[in-house]
Amino acid sequence: MTSDPEQPTQRVVLVTGPSGAGRSTAINALEDLGYEAIDNIPLSLIPRLLEGPALPRPLALGLDVRNRDFTPDGLLDLQTRMGSEQGLEILYLDCNPEVLVRRYSETRRRHPLAPNGAPAEGIALEIRLLEVVRARADILIDTTDLTPHELREQLQSWFGRDTGQGMAVSVHSFSFKRGLPHGVDVVFDCRFLNNPYWQPELRGLTGLDAAVADYVEQDPRHAAFLEHVLKLLTFQLPACLDEGKAHFAVGIGCTGGQHRSVAMTEKVADGLARTGWRVSIRHRELERRGIAGASTRVLDMSGASRA
Repeated sequence: MTSDPEQPTQRVVLVTGPSGAGRSTAINALEDLGYEAIDNIPLSLIPRLLEGPALPRPLALGLDVRNRDFTPDGLLDLQTRMGSEQGLEILYLDCNPEVLVRRYSETRRRHPLAPNGAPAEGIALEIRLLEVVRARADILIDTTDLTPHELREQLQSWFGRDTGQGMAVSVHSFSFKRGLPHGVDVVFDCRFLNNPYWQPELRGLTGLDAAVADYVEQDPRHAAFLEHVLKLLTFQLPACLDEGKAHFAVGIGCTGGQHRSVAMTEKVADGLARTGWRVSIRHRELERRGIAGASTRVLDMSGASRA
């Protein structure tokens, strides 16, 4: 697909994740939302599919380990090569391994990576295989506790075309030590704020804890920084929406991704939600460490969490 500066970039969503996490449900839901959906497409065919002028509607492409040429490195290479120009993004459907085992037990299906063994073996192997893809996903939805109906509601929030707002906003906290997150459109550095790490009573906590958030907020530069960030974003986001952009990602980083960036991400996401944007929050470093409360959440216009 060649880029045309006079036309908005076509949205192409690669839907992946461990087998049993809900990819088929997601593909069907996206098709109902107006996407042209193709499941189990070989990676090698995607560049050819996207050649030429943009199609009249967005694309949803299902990928998993059953595809004959699927590899995590191949998927990430495709994202790197085509992501910025083609509007290509990864939707990763995650799920707790125990729930995946139960789902396989209920359906009595064989796992594609362990056709002659126990499903748990294939599930564990697949999750390890997809770790790098999960870390690079643009949108991550944990389906562990979701019914198919609830998953469809989340997809409607992210990809619905009849909501009156055509662009989803995500705010990510991250650690500069681990590098910039992939796919962010703008990055803010909050390492200049007072660091809770140097307070012994706060070191083991995170920016999700009130004591840490209060400490960060007490820095005399905090209020002005938050005000400027929100002013810039509320100025920029409508212009990106007018341009036809479907997803805008904000990265907020600090040294370790545990304290300041987490607290600031919560504040920025809340401020954007209260101005009418549908916003999701993702704390990548906390998520990597398995810290409770770090799962991706979507905020409504009051700033309350809906997921």
